[in-house]
Amino acid sequence: MTPRPATSQVRSVDDYRDAIEQLLRPLALRPTEPAAVPAALGRQLAEDVHSPVDLPVFRNSAMDGYAVRSESVVVAPVTLPVAGVVAAGNPGATPLPPGAAMKVMTGAPIPPGADCVVPVEDVHTDGARVTIERGRSTGEFVREPGTDVRTGELLVSEGTRLAPRHIAALAAVGLPSVPVFRPIRAAVITTGDELVPAGTTLRPGQIYNSNGIALAAALTANGVLVTSVEHSTDDPEVFRRLLTAATKSADIVFTSGGVSKGDFEVVKDVLQPLGGQFGSIAVQPGGPQGLTVVDGIPVLSFPGNPVSTMVSFEVFARPILRELAGLPEVTIRELPLLEPVKSPAGRRQFLRGRVTDAGVEAVSGPGSHLVAGMAWAEVLIDIPAAATSVPAGATVLVRSL
Repeated sequence: MTPRPATSQVRSVDDYRDAIEQLLRPLALRPTEPAAVPAALGRQLAEDVHSPVDLPVFRNSAMDGYAVRSESVVVAPVTLPVAGVVAAGNPGATPLPPGAAMKVMTGAPIPPGADCVVPVEDVHTDGARVTIERGRSTGEFVREPGTDVRTGELLVSEGTRLAPRHIAALAAVGLPSVPVFRPIRAAVITTGDELVPAGTTLRPGQIYNSNGIALAAALTANGVLVTSVEHSTDDPEVFRRLLTAATKSADIVFTSGGVSKGDFEVVKDVLQPLGGQFGSIAVQPGGPQGLTVVDGIPVLSFPGNPVSTMVSFEVFARPILRELAGLPEVTIRELPLLEPVKSPAGRRQFLRGRVTDAGVEAVSGPGSHLVAGMAWAEVLIDIPAAATSVPAGATVLVRSL
């Protein structure tokens, strides 16, 4: 890699990401609420859950077969009278007579006196009598109470994002509801007179508003509840009104556009007087950024170019949001670069890339308007701020999208 001089005019990627994480981390202490177990899928558990019962609850059969005393089948083959049938759901209170067998279904209680089960595959029967082909040991195919989990033992840990397997365990011990964290709530505001909704006939100078839809999708995919997606013109009063409503319904507000150094930068114009920090980050794409707290609510302001918006979310917001939601970390790995790339001086570049068996390759140019290239990508290729070029074969970090 070709080294390049460091710059002090812009904030580093890591420094800015740390500032955002520090601002959002208190959301780990957000309120809790009960959730019915059937509706708790994807929710994050707010407390350790301990089992209120033993599992299995009672001694039961692991197979369809015949419950016997192991001492009755020491010498095999042996033929025993069938003393009855125990189905699943039967109280199973009838004792097994000595020297007899009792037919049992999978999950049925083991009758008192029996200590093993002979599977149906290993017997011959005429209904009244059963011939057992080989001996069995005490405990074979018998599920003892508490061998899965005992009363009071930890079942699911605090912070777990509940998957179907957790729901199954919670339901199996009879819990009707569990305490969960309220989801992090986010509002999205896009800005710009040039943006119009999908389905509208474009007039000269207009483009479709993709950032609101894209940010809402990214937030939802990373465990955040989107409370609103609004669009503001470049009129400061319109933006103020939408921002006021957003801060009342959300824990975080995301804006796109209006943060650079040109005219009509509505987000910067409104938020900078409120203490907003606006400036350049040593990154491409996504250099212009803003960070403000309005009425106690963090407002993250991304640039308006679609790829800049998405890369900003991926690099600065996604890691902490996933952590707070109990989701796995973003996968970052090292791979060889298949083709040489160049990078702008003083900027950490995130190229859109695709992984192959041989390594990773860029799928489009670095432009912040190349939305289709973002769609083709699987990863972001992380080019360090200390390099202006990276040769083919060099190892680079790649971040999964």
